[in-house]
Amino acid sequence: MNTAIQAALDHATQALQSAGVLPADWKNTSSLTRTKDRSHGDFASNIAMIASKAAAMKPRELAEQFLAHLPEVSEISKAEIAGPGFINFFLNADQRFAVLDQIQQQQEKFGFTTANAKKKVQVEFVSANPTSSLHVGHGRGAAYGMTVANLLEATGASVEREYYVNDAGRQMDILATSTYLRYLQILGQELVFPKNAYQGDYVKEIAQGIIDQDGDAYVQSTADIYKDVPADVEYAAELDADGNKIVLSGDKEKHIDGLIFNAQQLIGADYRVFHQAALHAILQDIKQDLGEFGVTFNQWFSEATLTDKIDEALQTLDQRGYLYEKDGNIWFKSTEFGDEKDRVVKRRNGQTTYFASDIAYHLNKLQRGFTDLIDVWGSDHHGYIARVKAAIDAMGYDSSKLTVLLVQFVSLWRGGEMVQMSSRSGQYVTLRDLRKEVGNDAARFYYVMRKSEQHIDFDLDLAVSQSKDNAVYYIQYAHARIQRILQKADKIGITFDAIAARPLAVQLQLEAEVEILAKLAAYPEIITRAANAHEPHQVGNYLKELAALFHGWYALDGVKFLDEQNIELSQARLLLSMNVQQVLKNGLTLLGVSAPTEM
Repeated sequence: MNTAIQAALDHATQALQSAGVLPADWKNTSSLTRTKDRSHGDFASNIAMIASKAAAMKPRELAEQFLAHLPEVSEISKAEIAGPGFINFFLNADQRFAVLDQIQQQQEKFGFTTANAKKKVQVEFVSANPTSSLHVGHGRGAAYGMTVANLLEATGASVEREYYVNDAGRQMDILATSTYLRYLQILGQELVFPKNAYQGDYVKEIAQGIIDQDGDAYVQSTADIYKDVPADVEYAAELDADGNKIVLSGDKEKHIDGLIFNAQQLIGADYRVFHQAALHAILQDIKQDLGEFGVTFNQWFSEATLTDKIDEALQTLDQRGYLYEKDGNIWFKSTEFGDEKDRVVKRRNGQTTYFASDIAYHLNKLQRGFTDLIDVWGSDHHGYIARVKAAIDAMGYDSSKLTVLLVQFVSLWRGGEMVQMSSRSGQYVTLRDLRKEVGNDAARFYYVMRKSEQHIDFDLDLAVSQSKDNAVYYIQYAHARIQRILQKADKIGITFDAIAARPLAVQLQLEAEVEILAKLAAYPEIITRAANAHEPHQVGNYLKELAALFHGWYALDGVKFLDEQNIELSQARLLLSMNVQQVLKNGLTLLGVSAPTEM
């Protein structure tokens, strides 16, 4: 948005309100946007159409009133009415070139604003259970969450990135017990490994590490481990009509829970050796994986530290009258806040639920003084939003502070066929596998090139192709091409100086050059819009469009970037090219993508 034009419109609005044309309490919800068609000027406002009902006038008639009350603004060469009542603004020539000065002055900070300077934001993302390596679905949440945080910082917000480590609860116990059973197997014990245990080879590696350090110090007999444990599930050989396994007998959940109980009782305090070894190994793997992916966190928050906070949260809910007992369980009255049913927070055996931990965690967040909380969750957690917001309101806080951004699933395609993935078997496609195949840049870029709530079909072949169809390659190639042009200029003796070249920019009169100038000027608006909407794909689309404009300009018949017969025009074109390169780099950096100088 052009602040000078907006200020002029604000002045005209106040004048019309003073004259009684518009009500004094009229709220302006109009927009000032850049035009897509250059013949319609540089900016267009829909203010007359938005205000026409309040003024009881036709939009074009009201637009004439706005034009009559616009003050003179040096940046505007003319303003005119178009279509049903748009007001189109044309900038003077000098104003079009002002963006070059801004980019030269601000360099890597060009595009940064103070739009969200008053906000202290926490972005919590990934937060995958530390029970296995990250898979490609986690990778999308990582790329998306990191980029949303980058954009908010670019618009002035104070941002804290956080990973919630689920290091307590049943899934960690399943992993610890899986590790213990592998430990026994490696040391010669015969047993049937549970179907509901973690199957991956990484579990064996963790168990072997414990053996290397402590030997057979924790061995118990298999008979004791399996004593009184309910039978594991048995499946029929065939599937049902929906393709699901048919259960013949047993219960895999009760089976693994029985093994967890026996392991804890038999090895006592030493059970923690397996719990912590597994947690440490997986968490280190996750940290390394994300670090290599360019995703970092200010804090790794441990669920295990929430014990006192859970008590505080439940006491608060109880004191405010939102807990009750039924069938031996303690329930939260979440239906009073719009949830579909009430939720258990403490079971009859005295154990608190996962939901109770989540309530406590969000209480902790709110008490840390953030103005905005952003949680990035998988789309399968959609039904969880209402109950968490209900708990926040029930504790006396404002749930509107919490924004939950849902990330849809990812499908991988290679050679026109979908790549098969699975989960607990340990055979799924990991983030590390994807990064190895297509590289960090392609992964980071394509992960954020759709709205987060839209499914992604990730084309592995396209991501590694060197063609204009591969958007990240096309953008990076524009950046590298400009570098090559600047290097060639130096070799043939065209000494380029950005400061000296600035007065020569008025020679940039081709339609392609004017379009590029307008596109560069739009970059700060794109960053602010993408940050506020939590939509990184807006930046990616902008970079594709800017790269396309540059490549198109470069390929125009008769356009010479390095013309020894016209050094001044060459200097002007080099200046524009260098500024395109800077903006491409700035945008790629926010997306977590490199800007190579050679390709």
